[in-house]
Amino acid sequence: MIKATPTAQLSDAGVSIWLDDLSRERLASGSLQKLIDEKNVVGVTTNPSIFQAAITSGSDYDAKIAELAAQGAGVEETIFEITTTDVADACDLFAPIAAATNGVDGRVSIEVDPRLAWDTERTIAEAKNLYKKVDKDNVLIKIPATLEGLAAITATLGEGISVNVTLIFSLDRYRAVINAFQSGLKLAKENGHDLAKIHSVASFFVSRVDSEIDKRLDAIGTDEAKALKGKAGVANARLAYQVYEDLFATERWAVLAETGALPQRPLWASTGVKDPAYPDTLYVTELVAADVVNTMPEKTLDATFDHGVVAGDTITGTYAEANRVLNALDELGIAYNEVVALLESEGLDKFVASWKELLADVEGALATAGKSS
Repeated sequence: MIKATPTAQLSDAGVSIWLDDLSRERLASGSLQKLIDEKNVVGVTTNPSIFQAAITSGSDYDAKIAELAAQGAGVEETIFEITTTDVADACDLFAPIAAATNGVDGRVSIEVDPRLAWDTERTIAEAKNLYKKVDKDNVLIKIPATLEGLAAITATLGEGISVNVTLIFSLDRYRAVINAFQSGLKLAKENGHDLAKIHSVASFFVSRVDSEIDKRLDAIGTDEAKALKGKAGVANARLAYQVYEDLFATERWAVLAETGALPQRPLWASTGVKDPAYPDTLYVTELVAADVVNTMPEKTLDATFDHGVVAGDTITGTYAEANRVLNALDELGIAYNEVVALLESEGLDKFVASWKELLADVEGALATAGKSS
């Protein structure tokens, strides 16, 4: 009997594997299809940094940029065209998986312009524009979980648009995200939408929590501090799963579920290990439970496929220990709320910086294409 691969074992344990990457090259070469066929990939996520890397490396987009330059397209219009085309084509690739899973998987995410993260109304408008332009049932519109983003999440879901809520670091903010999601479904129902067709995931970031807290533990330098290194990210995510279990077992949720609503699944994001001292599958094998998504960079996916040890559910029953880790950090003077606020701010800054780099690079490419035409 052939032994199931670790990625197949993950799928069997209820984890949906999504790839945290997309490019024209991946689509054209068939490499994305290969990951679907061989490594159990059932969705894709993108972000501004991913598009910046894809568009500015190699020549895959040169012809499209030249075509748009000839049409007199501006830089924002060009980026909008390129990114939505890649996402629409990826949606077509994943359409059979979406059909087979009733839209739960086979999803492709595209993020609103990160510069709008603090502007509720413009985020809503951009979400509608992206949804209309991609024009595929299996697209997810990514909206950051800023305080201003919460109202945008509710309003976008209320329009019947499926949403990937991103950049969640704190348990309190995650509770607010689930509240925004359930409010959005209530609004969608009032607006006459079929709730069974609205899907959502909540992207809870993992490795960046360890990167920041480990720095602080190193600065403290005691044996007690060192013993906590590499534990905060997993503990935080496991407690997020407890929040998910609690808030989707309420009377409020039961009322929505009766009308066909589907839960907003937790998605583990930032699952590539930043510290080489840690196992390279740490944020995969330690976060296995039913009905979660793990979106992995290809390096992490390959490591999991090659040598990941999948031992079934590694979340349920861990909540007391996870709380102990966060309490121990607090006793050492590491302020949880300060860390998660910093990580949200840094995450948004990083995406804005990538977007500005992308704008500058595409502006240069348009100018070059214009001169050579």
